[in-house]
Amino acid sequence: MKASPSDQRQILDVAAFDQRTTALNHKAQVLAEHALLVSLTTKSDNSRDLRIGAQTEFSDVKRELLRAEADVEQIVSRISRDEARLNGGSASPKELEQLQHEVGTLGARRAELEEVELEVMMRIDEINTRITDLSAQEAAYAGEIADLEIRKENALAAFNTELKAIAKERSETLAFLAPDFIALYEKIRASNNGTGAAALIAGSCNGCHLSINAVELKRIADLVDDEVIRCEECRCILVRGV
Repeated sequence: MKASPSDQRQILDVAAFDQRTTALNHKAQVLAEHALLVSLTTKSDNSRDLRIGAQTEFSDVKRELLRAEADVEQIVSRISRDEARLNGGSASPKELEQLQHEVGTLGARRAELEEVELEVMMRIDEINTRITDLSAQEAAYAGEIADLEIRKENALAAFNTELKAIAKERSETLAFLAPDFIALYEKIRASNNGTGAAALIAGSCNGCHLSINAVELKRIADLVDDEVIRCEECRCILVRGV
């Protein structure tokens, strides 16, 4: 294939645009914000799951407290009834003795139930504290995630602005090149990990960075300037006179 020395030099400009585009796209993919967002989102989700679990536990313990309160209320009611009969003076001595014994037994039972009730109330307080702490964690993570999202979007917007500028310059450069030469470059680039053209510098291909043997260099030197040459190693377009 033939291409003017000017076209060959300009295809290097196109290759430089493509390299910058690849580098920018890679930077966009490996932004630190991406990993931080994944980490913070995982932590936020864990806090949410723990909070939901604590709220479920709170509901269960709340029902347990209601049962304990009902048990205490029932005992208090029985004690009040027995004490009323004791104070009424209408019971026989034997019944008074039985009532006094029952009041003593019920009093002991009441103390046990109130101890249970207190323990349940303490558990509720602990669960409430846990829910509050986890909710605060969620809110803090949400704030950090929102800030990271803004930072990420700003960084991506900057990349996109630069990519658009590169694409414009690339398009303007390609407008002056022969279509068949562009097609060759694009074909090579697609099959060569994105490298379609490279400069011949100091006897080496600047694409694969390998030295070219003396025989091949002599052959290249003897070719006319508009002859398109290819690197024997990476097969990209090799541009002379850069």
